[in-house]
Amino acid sequence: MSKRMWYVVTAAVAMAFAAGAIVPVFAEDMAPLDIKLPKPMFVGTPKNITSPNLEKTTGEKRPPFMAPKDVTNVAAGKECTASDSEPIIGDLPMITDGDKEGADGSFIEFGPGVQWVQIDLGSPQEIFAILVWHYHSQARVYRDVIVQVSDDKDFVKDVKTVFNNDHDNTAKMGVGSDKEYIETSEGRLIDAKGVKGRYVRLYSNGNTSNDMNHLIEVEVYGRPAK
Repeated sequence: MSKRMWYVVTAAVAMAFAAGAIVPVFAEDMAPLDIKLPKPMFVGTPKNITSPNLEKTTGEKRPPFMAPKDVTNVAAGKECTASDSEPIIGDLPMITDGDKEGADGSFIEFGPGVQWVQIDLGSPQEIFAILVWHYHSQARVYRDVIVQVSDDKDFVKDVKTVFNNDHDNTAKMGVGSDKEYIETSEGRLIDAKGVKGRYVRLYSNGNTSNDMNHLIEVEVYGRPAK
């Protein structure tokens, strides 16, 4: 580009700014999520858990997750429904009550097979992270963990999958590319990448210790969708 052409382009851009045709975009103010973790229930890396789709354990703490400063846990205290409205152990409000400990009385238990829990966030939210604690008083892997977001409470349309580690389509919801993982007190942090929706649904299909499904707590970090 010649010097004369450069001046012409620069002047045109400046005039566009002045006329409001171009709005400058600045990077959003980000900060690490302030996540309160429960106390660990076991120490060390388990040796007896095998899976063809298991991620490698490093023993290192999860790095901080950066998100816009104005996000909060929009799932706190919100209403929950489930594929089984009468859990074997516990009550559905426990999923969003803030108790993330691994002791008895802190988790709910559902029967075998594919089960789901759904959280109504009350209004559409822009979601950046979802944290889930299934069970962490002992090391185990939960099968076919699938997390979806939608504005449709029946999850028939406008369904967005943000996590799926069902590597062989056992749950009949499609093959996922995510890895199975060993439960710890850190929970599993899912990067939702700003997906928008009112409802969050979480599936599982038993675990490596037994056929049952469990949940301790789910946190959803977001803000009202624009």
